[in-house]
Amino acid sequence: MLFPRAAGVLLHPTSLPSAGGIGDFGPDAHRFVQWLADAGMKIWQVLPLGPTGYGDSPYQCFSAFAGNPLLIHVPGFHGASTNGGNDHIVDFGTVIPAKHAALAAWLDTLPYDSAVQRFVSDQQHWLPDYALFMALKQAHGGVAWPQWEAGAAQRDAAGLDAWRVRLAADIERLYKQQFVFYEQYAQLRHACRSRGIKLMGDVPIYVAHDSADVWANPSQFLLHSDGTLKVQAGVPPDYFSETGQLWGNPLYDWERMQHDGYAWWIARMRASLQQFDLVRLDHFRGFEAYWEIAGDAPTAVHGRWVKGPGASLFEALTNALGPMPIVAENLGLITPEVEALREQFHYPGMAILQFAFDGQDSNFIPHRYDRDLVVYTGTHDNDTTMGWWQSTGEGDSTRAADAVAREKDFARRYLDTDGTEMHWVLIRATLASVANTVLIPLQDVLGVGSDARMNLPGRQAGNWGFRFTWAQLAPQLTERLHALTTTYER
Repeated sequence: MLFPRAAGVLLHPTSLPSAGGIGDFGPDAHRFVQWLADAGMKIWQVLPLGPTGYGDSPYQCFSAFAGNPLLIHVPGFHGASTNGGNDHIVDFGTVIPAKHAALAAWLDTLPYDSAVQRFVSDQQHWLPDYALFMALKQAHGGVAWPQWEAGAAQRDAAGLDAWRVRLAADIERLYKQQFVFYEQYAQLRHACRSRGIKLMGDVPIYVAHDSADVWANPSQFLLHSDGTLKVQAGVPPDYFSETGQLWGNPLYDWERMQHDGYAWWIARMRASLQQFDLVRLDHFRGFEAYWEIAGDAPTAVHGRWVKGPGASLFEALTNALGPMPIVAENLGLITPEVEALREQFHYPGMAILQFAFDGQDSNFIPHRYDRDLVVYTGTHDNDTTMGWWQSTGEGDSTRAADAVAREKDFARRYLDTDGTEMHWVLIRATLASVANTVLIPLQDVLGVGSDARMNLPGRQAGNWGFRFTWAQLAPQLTERLHALTTTYER
């Protein structure tokens, strides 16, 4: 699918400067939509919006269908003092209990009315399982579902009926929680549409092991009878990590899914396409072949490539849902077979400009771009552009100092710059390119350094916390970005 020429910004809603220590769907989100329009942006890309668990990663959610309650705007909630007044970081340890308590109290004041009942009826394919899962998780002290009492973990019918009666109040509150999430999100999406902004979502290829999806559909995944992992997902060593990435997600039983007509995937993509105008499909190469690692492996170094579902999955999705506005995340160890699968269904791929200058034979270099391409200065997994440019490689096992020096020298020559305001140099290069779609992390618009990085793959803590303040989005910055998008007809 060929996208129209446009530019957008990558910013997860938790990074908004909302009251209470974390961004949400309230007034600041609507103000940001107006800022996007003022800056000439036509796309707002977000990370997965599901309810996050351990590590606060939006790529490890308790559900592929539910919304993150931390993104709900609770009227009057201002939270507790966090990070000594540091407005640039989400202090998850302080914010989460405070916001959950305020949200629960507010939800108890809202009626379980006909609108909520209609929502529950419309979402029967996932909501009852999710609400029961989360209520059971709380009743078991928050531990992962394979550690629950056997009846709950193994979904004994009589046992679950008893739990539903016991947890009825919690389940009803979770129904109202999800109703409010989707009501507020619908209002935000309407604001985007009224200003010509498309919302771009992100669908991770895998779901979390400790999730309602796996608990309610264990036969769709490669698990032992007690619910533990037979094998797990990840990627081998690459430019993000020398030991690879061990994700801990269960792998799909693709043979069973194909036998079921890929019904679970059809439901998942239908929900995503109802929620977003565009969808980034994360780790696209895993649909052609994926890295299978033992369930108890300490790193991702030792594994094996296993063939994925390939075209049969996307044929089933297209037959059920029609042509899909998908961006295929085709980074990492990409083979001709992966590219052939992507091209067969006309999904644009991605290029990262930060990776264009390392001396490799790279399609990330602008003079090799196709129009049918989505180009980023960097992504949520990269350092910020200024952090990347200011790095010397000292103490970085993945970037030797001499290689960094050669990379910077090439970047200066290629981009015809002395390195001043390198974030703007890269922004201009992407916007001026022939690629139809350009996406810029807000950190690069702001020109902030490595302390504003969203995620470092493989790092167990300290991720996902970036926030900006309105003072950073000065009028001259907005005007400069708008002028560039106008110059380059985006």
